[in-house]
Amino acid sequence: MDYEIVWPAWLIATPLTLLFLWLALRGGRRLRLLMDTPTSKARGVFIGQVELAGKAVVATPVRSYLGGCVCVWYSYTVDEQWERWETETTTDSKGRSQTRRVRKTGWSTVAAGGEAPDFYVEDETGAVRVRPEGAEVEPQEVFAQTVGRSDALYYGKGPAGGVSDSTGRRRFVEKALPLGCPVFVAGRAREREDAVAAEIAADAEEHLFLISCRGEERVQRSYRRQFWGFGVALLVPWPVAWLIQLSELPEGTGPLWPLAALVALPGAGWLFGWLWTTFNSLVQLRNRTAQAWSLVEVQLKRRADLIPPLVAVVGGLRDHERHVQAELAALRTQTMATPVGQAGPDFAGTAEAVRAVGERYPALKTDVAFVGLQRELSDTETRVALARDYFNTIATHLNTRLELMPDRWVATLAGLRPRVLWAPESFERAAVGVGAVNSGQ
Repeated sequence: MDYEIVWPAWLIATPLTLLFLWLALRGGRRLRLLMDTPTSKARGVFIGQVELAGKAVVATPVRSYLGGCVCVWYSYTVDEQWERWETETTTDSKGRSQTRRVRKTGWSTVAAGGEAPDFYVEDETGAVRVRPEGAEVEPQEVFAQTVGRSDALYYGKGPAGGVSDSTGRRRFVEKALPLGCPVFVAGRAREREDAVAAEIAADAEEHLFLISCRGEERVQRSYRRQFWGFGVALLVPWPVAWLIQLSELPEGTGPLWPLAALVALPGAGWLFGWLWTTFNSLVQLRNRTAQAWSLVEVQLKRRADLIPPLVAVVGGLRDHERHVQAELAALRTQTMATPVGQAGPDFAGTAEAVRAVGERYPALKTDVAFVGLQRELSDTETRVALARDYFNTIATHLNTRLELMPDRWVATLAGLRPRVLWAPESFERAAVGVGAVNSGQ
C-alpha cells in the first residue's frame, strides 16, 4: 500500500507529547515532594528540605513602583499593544505553498522591574530569613490597569519610547507580597553566614523553591491538576496526527498504525514516569527520615555539651557572689559593733575595707545569670521537642506511604521498611543535672 506521510502533523504531535509528558511528571514530582515534607514551625526549621507557613515581615519594607503597596517583594511589567499586517506562507499536505496577508495583534513588554530583598517568615515560635532570589514566586496582584496615551499613567510610569505599530494602549500589571500577608515557602534550609540560625534559599540540587500566597493546600491542588491534566493530554496528539494522516489516505485503505498503539505508547511512558517518580520520592523520603533522626541526636548532643558548662558557670558566679556578700556583711557588722569614741575595731579602717570590696565587685547579680540559664534550658528543650516532632511527622509520612496502594508495591521494589516512632519511653536520655545550682552544692 502506497501512502504519503503527513509530516507537519507528526512533527507537531511528537514534541507536544513529550512536552505534556515532562509537564505531567514535573507536576507529579513536585506534588510528591510537598506531600512528603511536613510543615515546620519557624523554631523547628533544620538544615534540608523544609516547608514553612507564616507572615511575611521585614524590618525595612519596600513600596511598590506602580501601586505604592507596602510589601516585602514586588514585580511589575508594562506591556504595549501593537497591530500590524504580516505575510504568512503555508504549505498543504501536497506541498503546495500559499501566501496571504493576515492582520495580527499582540502585546510586547516595554518596561519591567521590581525589588526582591531578603525577608522573614514569622509564626508564633519565631522567624526564619528567606532569600527570594531564584525562587518561583506566586504573589498577589496589587495593581492592574490598561490605559491610553491621554492617561497620565501612560508616560508617568511607562517609558517615553514604545513599539512600532502601537495602538496607543498600555497594560500596567504589578504583583507583590504585601507586608504581613500569609505565605507558604517550600525550599532548602541552610545555615546563615552571619548568625547561628537557618535561612531558606535557592539550591541547585533541589527541585522546588517556592514562595506562594496561595497556601499549601491550593499549591498541592494545582500540581495534582498538572499531573493528571497533562497526563491525559499527552494521549491526544498522536491519535489526532493519525486521524489527519488517515484523512489523506485513499478511501478504503487501512490505518497507518493501530490507534490503540498510539494511545498505549505515551500511556506507557506516563506510567513508567510515574513509577520512576514514586520510587525516587520514597527513597528521598526515607533519606529525609534518616536525616530527621540525626537532627534529634544533634540536639541531644548539643544539650549534653552546652548545659553542664552553663550550670558550672552559673554555680561559680553564685558561690563567688555569696562569698563577697558574706565578707561585706562581716565588715559591716564590725563597723556597727563598736560605737564611735569607744575602744574597739577602728571604724575608718573597716570602712576603707568595705569600700575596696565594693569597688572591686560593683555589680554582683546572679539573678541575671539564672534567668539566662533558665532561658537556655527552655530553648534547648524546645529544640529537642521540635526535632523529635519533626522526625515523628516525617516518619509517619513514610509509614503511611508504605501502606497505601499502589505505593506499597513500589516500596517493595525499593526494599523500604516502616520506621518506629519515638515514644516517651524510647526517647529518654541521661538527664542533664541542674540540681547543684539550686541546692548550692
